[in-house]
Amino acid sequence: MLVSLLHLCDSLFPVGAFAYSDGLETATRRGAVADSAELGEWLDTCLDETIGRLEGPAAWQAWSAFVGESWDDLITLDAELTSLRPSASSRRSSRAMGLRLLTTWQHLHPDRRLEEALALAERRAFGPSFPIAFACACARAGVDRRQTVESLAYTRLAATVSAAMRLMSIGQTDAHWRLTRTLGRVPDVVDAIRSRNGNIESFTPALDIALMTQQYLPSRLFRS
Repeated sequence: MLVSLLHLCDSLFPVGAFAYSDGLETATRRGAVADSAELGEWLDTCLDETIGRLEGPAAWQAWSAFVGESWDDLITLDAELTSLRPSASSRRSSRAMGLRLLTTWQHLHPDRRLEEALALAERRAFGPSFPIAFACACARAGVDRRQTVESLAYTRLAATVSAAMRLMSIGQTDAHWRLTRTLGRVPDVVDAIRSRNGNIESFTPALDIALMTQQYLPSRLFRS
């Protein structure tokens, strides 16, 4: 189980996350995130808002739905998660990574439930968005519900730091110090997700605007 989880969270795992900055490219180009301290604030916002209120609760619920084979619940959750993303590029990127993750995981670890999820995707009844696919893969690997959300948080935050090191004048040590600081708060955020066990929600206007306006940059390194 642990080795499978490490494999899933590794940056080498081929989901294409390296191609997306989730709005950070716009923020750095326009000076909203210009130094290490501001990167730390961006990471904190990603953790508290994007992961804490949207993607984390979605993964928490998706894990249970996948284990219980509640396909209607999984489809509804995926549709709601997608509808809460104002940026078209964010919707496309999340579903592209999610589908690639499920397809690859089914190839590596064949499972009847993953096959059903992919069949739903083929019929366009199901995305799946990346947090949903990640939860399904973790459940297939025997990772428990809490560790699934913690691992999703690590994967998303680490990808943001990776993008930051390509976009900013920041060294590896400083970047990973910022990541370590934010990761230290992940258990409390997951505790709050578990305690609330409520509907997914989203209100991140600055991040959403950064995502929606990234396409207008004169030149780009990332798709979003």
